[in-house]
Amino acid sequence: MTGSQQAVIQLPSPLPVAARILLGWFSRLRRGRMEGQMPDGEPFLIQGAEPGPTGSIRLHRPTRMVARIATRGSVGFAESYMAGDWSSADTAHLLELMLRNEDAFSRNMEPHWLHRLRLALRHRGRSNTRRGSRRNIAAHYDLGNEFYRHWLDETMTYSAAIFEHPDQPLAEAQRHKYQQLLDAIGARPGEHILEIGCGWGGFAMEAARRGIRVTGLTLSTEQLAWARSRIAEAGFSDLVELRLQDYRDTAGQFDHAVSIEMLEAVGEDYWPAYFRMLHDRIRPGGRVGLHGITIDEPRYEDYRRRPDFIQRYIFPGGMLPSPTRLEQECRAADLAVADSTGLGQHYAATLLQWDSRFVRALPEIRALGFDERFINMWRYYLAYCYAGFRTGTIDVKRLVLTRP
Repeated sequence: MTGSQQAVIQLPSPLPVAARILLGWFSRLRRGRMEGQMPDGEPFLIQGAEPGPTGSIRLHRPTRMVARIATRGSVGFAESYMAGDWSSADTAHLLELMLRNEDAFSRNMEPHWLHRLRLALRHRGRSNTRRGSRRNIAAHYDLGNEFYRHWLDETMTYSAAIFEHPDQPLAEAQRHKYQQLLDAIGARPGEHILEIGCGWGGFAMEAARRGIRVTGLTLSTEQLAWARSRIAEAGFSDLVELRLQDYRDTAGQFDHAVSIEMLEAVGEDYWPAYFRMLHDRIRPGGRVGLHGITIDEPRYEDYRRRPDFIQRYIFPGGMLPSPTRLEQECRAADLAVADSTGLGQHYAATLLQWDSRFVRALPEIRALGFDERFINMWRYYLAYCYAGFRTGTIDVKRLVLTRP
C-alpha cells in the first residue's frame, strides 16, 4: 500500500506486553478508523486503508483482556466488556467496525478448543424440551416487567419496529409493524388468529382494535400477568385470550397464525415440530405471518457448531436458521412462502433507540438490583445485535406462509 492507500497507525511507546499484543491485533484493521485510549489516558489511533465506520475503545485492564480473548475468543471479548476490562463511548459502532474487519481479526477470535467444547456442551444441555423451554424463557423474559418497562416503548414491544420515516416515534413504528403484518396475512374482522409468543400483548391489542380475535401463547409468567392486565384495561377481554402454554400443546384450528421473533427460541431440533404445528393450526387457505431472525448463509454451518455470546449469556437454547434453512423447514411442513421481506436495517435502528433508552433508565435499572456486570452484558447484547443487523451478518425476515 502506498500514498492514500496506506494504513495510518499511531501508537504510544513504550507499551506493556499485554497492550502491545492488543494493539498489534487492532493494527490489522483494514476498513474504518479506531480511536483508543490506554489505561493512563494516552491516545492511540488506527486508520484503515479503506473507508468504514469509526469506533472508539478505552483499555482498562489489558492483561485480563488478552487472557480472556486468548482462551475464549469472541465470547471472551464480550466477557472482557462485561467485566470492565475495556469500555467504549459507542459500543455499537465499535462492534460494527470490528465486524466489518472480521477477516483481519478472526484468527484472534478463535476460542481454545476446550472452551469450544464447554460452550457446545452447555448449549446442548439447554435444549428446548417442554421443561427446558420454560426454563430458558424464564431466564430472559422473567427478569421482571419493571426492567423492560424502563426502556421499551409504551407498547412494550420487544421486537424490530418498522419505521415509515427515520424520525417516527418508536411506539408508532411498532404499531405500524403490527398493522403491516395484519395486512400481509389479510386478517379480517371476526377472524381468529393464533399468536405463538404473544409477549406483552402488543400485537393482540392492534388486532383487537380491528375486531379480530386472538389466542396468544407465552411461557413467561411475568409477560402473561402484564398482558392480561392491559388487555382487560383496554376492554378487549372478549376478543383476546392469553395462555401460559407451550406451542406443542395447542389444539384446534384458526384462520391465521402469527409468530413474531419467537422462532429464535425454538431450537434447531424442534423446527420441524414448530412448522408442522403452524401448518396444522391454520385452516386450508389460511396464512401465517412470521418474523424470524436469520444468520447469513456462509456463516450458518460454523455458527451451528460454535455457540456465541447470545446463546451463552442472553438466549439459552437459542438458534438462528439461515434463510435457506428457514425456507426448507417451511416447505417440509407444506407451507408455501408467498412473500419474504428483509427488515434488518429497521432492527438496527430499533436497537439504537433501545440502547439510548436503556442508558437514560440506568438509575431506575440499578434501583431494581441489577449490578454493573448485568448492565454491561445487556448493553453489549444490544450493541452486538446492532452490529450484526447493520452489516447484514444477521437479518430479520418477514415471511407470509400459506397452507394450500
